[in-house]
Amino acid sequence: MVLSRIANELKPSGTIGVSTKINQMAAAGISVVGFGMGEPDFDTPDNIKKAAIRAIEEGFTKYTPTAGIPELKEAICEKLWQDNGLRYNPSQVVVSAGAKQSIHNLTLILCDKGDEVIIPAPYWVSYPEQVKMAGARPAFIHTTEETDFKVTPEALKKAITSRTRLLIINSPSNPAGVVYTESELRELVEVAIARGLYVISDEIYEKITYYGLHHCSPASLDEGFMEKIITVNGFSKSYAMTGWRLGYAAGPEEIIRAAVKVQDHTTSCPSSIAQKAGIEALKGDQGFINSWLEEYDRRRLYIVERLNRIEGISCLLPKGAFYVFPNISRLYQGKLAGNNISNSTELVELLIEKAGVAFVPGVCFGSEDHVRISFATEMSQIEEGMDRLERFLSS
Repeated sequence: MVLSRIANELKPSGTIGVSTKINQMAAAGISVVGFGMGEPDFDTPDNIKKAAIRAIEEGFTKYTPTAGIPELKEAICEKLWQDNGLRYNPSQVVVSAGAKQSIHNLTLILCDKGDEVIIPAPYWVSYPEQVKMAGARPAFIHTTEETDFKVTPEALKKAITSRTRLLIINSPSNPAGVVYTESELRELVEVAIARGLYVISDEIYEKITYYGLHHCSPASLDEGFMEKIITVNGFSKSYAMTGWRLGYAAGPEEIIRAAVKVQDHTTSCPSSIAQKAGIEALKGDQGFINSWLEEYDRRRLYIVERLNRIEGISCLLPKGAFYVFPNISRLYQGKLAGNNISNSTELVELLIEKAGVAFVPGVCFGSEDHVRISFATEMSQIEEGMDRLERFLSS
């Protein structure tokens, strides 16, 4: 069978692959503690669920405008102004079936065949694949623990070529929990814009920060930046609405109109019911977020302390999101349970089979020296998973 270029070039999602394997083993009665999916274990707040139920009971179950209902777009504009210092009109906002779709729409309209898109590594697994679908080439800037996994302006300047079209910034980041400061973001955006690049700012984890840090939207730093930056956000992480599939992009009107055209011919509008829930999420009580953050912080401190106690593993304390990205490269020296391990995929497969714990291989995020561990799961699971890992590696 001859398949298309896209079918042949795309890699399957590493996070979904690990989750599928865990589910298969669970169905076979095999106990595995899973740390794979980037999904809050908290339930969607009741007021948001009730708004969706009302929408169903009132018959709000038909198509909506492709770009989203006016009330939700207005609520998003109000949120962006109040939380992020960004003033947009509803015509500059498109609501999509998740922030993932928003980014996909943008790569399709901003990139042509032969263009390059700069992606800091480690990166979210879907960035490179979405760039490939647009016919462009992902160009990676590899970062290390020594720079806290941050891209420097000097590294960005070196990576830009005559073909570079776009820079993707993710802060707070998946998988390393990187949070860029205001001055760091300003320097990066100034370099990008001076060279004529557009910037996608993926801010899906904006409300999940630690150390008293606060998220900064780069488009807010200079009025001129808004002409070149498209801000992407959504409801999945901040409101535990992963399955609701609701996200949005805000930016220059010409770009948003083009994104709407792409969406016209793919999914059309996002779920009408989820849109009503989204209005309540933005306008309703936000108090639960602080209690969630306190619990995430407790888990974060615990899991990093446990990982750093294990010989062969070192782990930075993330400043945002709900992942740790420990360096496990020293475990490649010698044998584990009689096996020669030389990369993150082999290590993860061995840990699933022999230790009963499931992480995501770092190679999915651009680094063979690491694995990603989500701590968006209850503390008892984290404790059990770390116990299993420690017992296996010490034996």
